[in-house]
Amino acid sequence: MIRVGLVDDRQIDLDKLKAIIERIEQLEVVFATTNANEAYEEIKKQSIDLLIADIEMPDLSGYELADIIYSHALQIAVIFVTGNSGYAVHAFELNVHDYIMKPYSRERLVSSVERLLAKHQKAELNGRLFIKQKTDIHIVQKKDIIFIERSGRATTIFTKNGPIKTYQTLNELEGELRERLFIRSHRSFIINIQYITNFSLYAKNSYLVLFEGIEEKAVITKENLDYIQQHYF
Repeated sequence: MIRVGLVDDRQIDLDKLKAIIERIEQLEVVFATTNANEAYEEIKKQSIDLLIADIEMPDLSGYELADIIYSHALQIAVIFVTGNSGYAVHAFELNVHDYIMKPYSRERLVSSVERLLAKHQKAELNGRLFIKQKTDIHIVQKKDIIFIERSGRATTIFTKNGPIKTYQTLNELEGELRERLFIRSHRSFIINIQYITNFSLYAKNSYLVLFEGIEEKAVITKENLDYIQQHYF
């Protein structure tokens, strides 16, 4: 099921969006609002997979919402539905899924969503990591990996469902984790930035990284923390 947020400051346009999206079986409308600031608050509170937004709105624009999603590496696809063609080039710099001009037909929007569903199905297959152990191979969803630690000759992969130990090196695993969410924070750690809750000074040039849902901590160098702040936060 794809969870969807809708935002358009014109109620008539929002109603049209909602009527089309609610008829697509694999989609669930999580919120629908005429207020972009309200949409932003919903994105912070709730997990969604797709945001369909107008661009030009009072106070906070749809483009600014998409920029927040991109800069924070949130796993949310964006479809712009707008009467203004002037943002098209900048929109695709933010890697939006589609840019639909008003007025549009139901078929145009449904076709865009179907292409996104096909991408999600392919991503599900490509979004798995095969963890080799002596006699077993664990299949882990990459999105469930919180961080990875190398200690001695062993590697521990901390996931939402518990830790998994392997003898694969960080270099081997890093080659499989090319998604933007994963950062080599330290020679002994790979971290998933979507689970970070806090950085705490650890030594002169390094910080402890605290994560949502687990007590274990990772380490990040000051240089890599500066990089994350510049490119993600």
